[in-house]
Amino acid sequence: MALSFPDLKVLVRGGGEMASGIAHRLNRCHLRVLITEVAAPTTVRRTVAFAEAVFQGRHAVEGVEAVKVSSAGEAYRVWEREGIPLFVDPQAKARETIKPEVIVDAIMAKRNTGTDKSQAPVVIGVGPGFRAGWNVHAVVESNRGHNLGRVLWEGEAEQDTGLPAPVGGYTEERVLRVPQKGFFKALHEIGDQVNQGELVAQVNGFPIRAQIQGVLRGLLKDGIEVEEGMKAGDIDPRGEREYCYVISDKARAIAGGVLEAILHSLKDLQFRPT
Repeated sequence: MALSFPDLKVLVRGGGEMASGIAHRLNRCHLRVLITEVAAPTTVRRTVAFAEAVFQGRHAVEGVEAVKVSSAGEAYRVWEREGIPLFVDPQAKARETIKPEVIVDAIMAKRNTGTDKSQAPVVIGVGPGFRAGWNVHAVVESNRGHNLGRVLWEGEAEQDTGLPAPVGGYTEERVLRVPQKGFFKALHEIGDQVNQGELVAQVNGFPIRAQIQGVLRGLLKDGIEVEEGMKAGDIDPRGEREYCYVISDKARAIAGGVLEAILHSLKDLQFRPT
């Protein structure tokens, strides 16, 4: 017998690259996914992040569209079109009216910003800051390596290394950093080819230059307020422009772990044969 599955509601906290990979996979599995975000998200890989809907009203990633909403009624209408409703709701208060069966904290803040396992029947934390069985029911590993995407029912995820993953032999060299607090001025767009030493952006007139040659896979939104040291962009030395518009292998691996944790928990959600 088939299971009554499509009515399952999943609230994903965060609309950045990793959270969007999760939301995309769960949507493709016919779950009712909603996203909560802050008012001014500082997402770098904006082309593959549903957080862009905060600014644009709607944004599509690999054929799935997120739509900015402000009420539960609007959310249900977006679900009817197989889309993802997105609330500007930093505290995820939408859970009080929509009452999701599952909450996934994928903010990737490397700390817990307020998620607790009392907030839904199943609560999943992604990456550092969560402890399975204590403040969440399950944790999904987010560090690259042998355990990426692994579901933990006890204990914590590995601590963040602080080092960007190597791409084409480059690590920190491929990352653009904000030189000082101020407002970000983008001088290129995601998908542009840049050369080593080329001016890519500015903050208060201070230059941000490419350290290597490649394609701009990610770049902060023009005009956004930034803090010193923040990641401002991502250069892919492989030079494949299409990689700018598809979900990464890491995000897909994490999404697989989240899906596993949800499916494993179905027995606790009392789904019955139809």
